[in-house]
Amino acid sequence: MKMVKRALAASAAFLIGSTPVMAAWSDLDMRVGVTDISREIHGLHTLILWICVAIAVAVFGVMIYSIATFRKSKGAVPATFDHNTTAEIVWTVIPVLILVGMAIPAARTLVKIDDASGSELTVKVTGYQWMWQYEYVGEGVSFYSKLAEDSNFARQLDSGIDPYSVQNYLLDVDQPLVVPEGVKVRVLVTSADVIHSWWVPDFGLKKDAIPGYVNELWFKADKVGTYRGQCVELCGRDHGFMPVVVEVKPRAEFDAWLEARKSAMQAANPTATNVAMNNEEPAALRVAAAE
Repeated sequence: MKMVKRALAASAAFLIGSTPVMAAWSDLDMRVGVTDISREIHGLHTLILWICVAIAVAVFGVMIYSIATFRKSKGAVPATFDHNTTAEIVWTVIPVLILVGMAIPAARTLVKIDDASGSELTVKVTGYQWMWQYEYVGEGVSFYSKLAEDSNFARQLDSGIDPYSVQNYLLDVDQPLVVPEGVKVRVLVTSADVIHSWWVPDFGLKKDAIPGYVNELWFKADKVGTYRGQCVELCGRDHGFMPVVVEVKPRAEFDAWLEARKSAMQAANPTATNVAMNNEEPAALRVAAAE
């Protein structure tokens, strides 16, 4: 028995102290992300998980103890009563208190998720089979974002290319969505054909893109970098080739990028760009988002 205990202790110490094991465990866990909301969701997930673990340990511990201690072979005698009012009250009140205790932080987080007020930048995202259109509302900048050519070519059966040799295979696009660091970005999500879903794990949020309807989400990335996601609604046979890429830049670099895109679009189509820049956010979008 001592040898078994020592082996178990050694195995536990190895697993806890093993960097590869810890790295694998972090891959299984929810991402902490780069926004306040994503971190709050991760914290809420962890809290609820450990509450469930504690409940499971308590319940199964009592069950195992009861089975091992009060069994026929040890001379246990069945009780003669059929119910206990005190016990019934206790096992009703305690779960209710636990549920209320979990509901309060969950409701607080849900309210924050739906509060897009105070945003400094609004982007309209439209899903197509199988690409995204990004429109910077009121800025006169709009473009399509589709699967990068190297990934698109490597996915072909007769390409002769090993997909594993392609960097960010199926998770790269030709034109990413670009947003500024530390700025609250409001995203209006809709679709032009079938139901899609816009999702970036590091932002902690996703929304369905539904034809004829405008959904709303927001994020405020506080770390410069490139963040990848996918359409997570089965939208057709090429559903797996519809990635989402968001590039977060410092505010100054974003402003320069936006001005460059404005100039390029102005040169390509002066009339359309002037109209888009002089108009405010379309009334239909405001009404749909408010509903």
